[in-house]
Amino acid sequence: MMGAVAPTSTHQPTSLELDSLDPEQAAAVRAPRGPVCVLAGAGTGKTRTITHRIAHMVSAGHVKADQVLAVTFTARAAGEMRNRLRALGLGGEASQVQARTFHAAALRQLKYFWPQIVGDVPWRLIDGKFPLVAQAAQRAGLSSATDSVRDLLSEIEWAKASLIAPEDYPGQVAKQRRETPYDALRVAEVYAGYEKLKATPDGLLLDFDDLLLHTAAALEDYPAVADEFRGRYRSFVVDEYQDVTPLQQRVLDAWLGDRDDLTVVGDANQTIYSFTGATPGYLLDFSRRFPDATVVRLERDYRSTPQVVSLANRVIGVARGRIAGTRLQLVGQRPDGPEPAFAEYDDGPAEATAVARSIKRLIDAGTPAAEIAVLYRINAQSESYEQALTERGIPYQVRGGEGFFSRPEVRQAVSVLRQAASREDLPVESRSGTALVTLVRAVLAPVGLTAQEPAGAQAREKWSSLVALVRLTEELLDHDADLDLAGLLRELAARAEARHPPTVQGVTLASLHAAKGLEWDAVFLVGLADGTLPIAHVLADDGSVGDEAALEEERRLLYVGVTRAREHLQLSWALARGEGKRRTRRRSRFLNGLVPDDSPASRIAAPLADTAPKGIRPSCRVCAKPLIGTYATMLGRCRRCPAELDVELLTALQEWRSEKAQALQVREFVIFTDTTLTAIAEQLPGDDAALAAIAGIGAKKLDQYGADVLAIIASRLRARPQNRR
Repeated sequence: MMGAVAPTSTHQPTSLELDSLDPEQAAAVRAPRGPVCVLAGAGTGKTRTITHRIAHMVSAGHVKADQVLAVTFTARAAGEMRNRLRALGLGGEASQVQARTFHAAALRQLKYFWPQIVGDVPWRLIDGKFPLVAQAAQRAGLSSATDSVRDLLSEIEWAKASLIAPEDYPGQVAKQRRETPYDALRVAEVYAGYEKLKATPDGLLLDFDDLLLHTAAALEDYPAVADEFRGRYRSFVVDEYQDVTPLQQRVLDAWLGDRDDLTVVGDANQTIYSFTGATPGYLLDFSRRFPDATVVRLERDYRSTPQVVSLANRVIGVARGRIAGTRLQLVGQRPDGPEPAFAEYDDGPAEATAVARSIKRLIDAGTPAAEIAVLYRINAQSESYEQALTERGIPYQVRGGEGFFSRPEVRQAVSVLRQAASREDLPVESRSGTALVTLVRAVLAPVGLTAQEPAGAQAREKWSSLVALVRLTEELLDHDADLDLAGLLRELAARAEARHPPTVQGVTLASLHAAKGLEWDAVFLVGLADGTLPIAHVLADDGSVGDEAALEEERRLLYVGVTRAREHLQLSWALARGEGKRRTRRRSRFLNGLVPDDSPASRIAAPLADTAPKGIRPSCRVCAKPLIGTYATMLGRCRRCPAELDVELLTALQEWRSEKAQALQVREFVIFTDTTLTAIAEQLPGDDAALAAIAGIGAKKLDQYGADVLAIIASRLRARPQNRR
């Protein structure tokens, strides 16, 4: 690691190299040595800019090539950075610039410094944490099933990335209102058990997060180590800075010491990994930490047509919160292209069929299949698109996840269905026709098909795949009312067998998260319905916003999806999940105001629970004007109309909700949203009918919580000096 220092290059960048940059890119490249923050929008050439900056600093003699450490988040991005540096004419010096991921850089440093800080204690990097987490879960009395362990593993990774110790986990989870797969105390027990299991008689086992923790500690606690490292590396570059975690920032701080030769590049509006501990806070606070920093905004979009860029700006333009204050107004630099298309379909299978048909037309017109992508919110959505593309002979590849029939939970589900088919004690009438769906549900229940969507990302993903299998059974029955279990298994086997597409030169199927950093000529954003994007668990039962920050991250996911398209872009949704099913869905709220009025898809589907007669809008209880917008409808009045709020009653209701949520181990908005409680504290309902008239309180919630709420209201009214109704 600490090899000889190469002499400074005499190479100077040619005028062509700098003339090829736009004014903002050139400003970032020429910025003086010191803190530089490049706010780079999608498609604005951030990799080009930072590699030119590194080349400029080296060739101008500001820093030696082997004194530069550039870090990013994927090995692919690091490799691309090294290739770009070689192409800029640095020759052999390009290989001396260290362009690595955070973990690769830490691994290299830890191997070098370990003998100085620990001595002869052996250590080994573990590639897979699953067995240890499973063992810790068993010791804590929790399930060691695959999806349960994966959810626990995700929680441990989030905690370590957020610098949260096992003993602090429950308090931080409560503070951040984080949804957990189990009670926070139980998760903390598994977390602590996992850490203990890594200390073995043969030495220490380290996971990837430990690499960062030990590297930071070595530099923080051992001055000799810090001096040697900081004498070796003088200049630092961090790509995708909006995605750093507190742990990665701690390592970066340890690398820097009291120096400030740091260039960061990022876009807060592409922050989509908060669930892993990533935070845009360090990017947003960069100028506060370094008051003399040079800040450059890159807003010229070289990837997408002006039409795609315009839609992207409108998607993010209505974002709320602190991140929204840093939004970049992209300016398309490419020639004009087609307007983004919007399409509404009766059901999911119809949407998949139409998308596959459109893809076939694009391919026939000359667009390579590898330049087309279908992007969705969750991996379980891929099944219908795999089927539709297979039926048309269109090759595809699933990125960032396995094909539907290759997923472990689907293979397990098919296996238990085969076992059920071999049983002789099952009544014949339960094996076919309408009873088949009931049988499938019952058989899949022990492997994870619950009546309600579970907590935990992995459990939800598995559950969604099992639900997709049930829906597929329903669709097959619609075409063959006499379908039996044996026939279902034959159909599933045939579909699995048919789906062996080539892994190259095919249409890409990917989740929006997996699509980050990629781009295609044509992109189809599918399944854009409320409950899918935004995902259901960020919404309350009544469809209102349950978690504002999580909702905004869902909006940013849509923004990332839109900005993946170079030329062709279609956004679509379906009003029903299965063929011929009741239309209970409506298009994503993120599309409101984006669909052109003259588009065939401009109409808005009826909301899930619309009890008002057709053509009649709910009216304000103060001025009697029609109510516009979810917030006004929930309160039962226009935003500007006056209303008397009983603050003490609202406080009492909030305290009751908190206690109830804790007792039921659910998030508070699952009981009632803040808006619903505000409406109650304004309207003071005195009986079940008046309470049920408030938006967000259906029959189920009235039955569960009505008596409690009415008792709290009555108690408050008795305590008031004058009972005003």
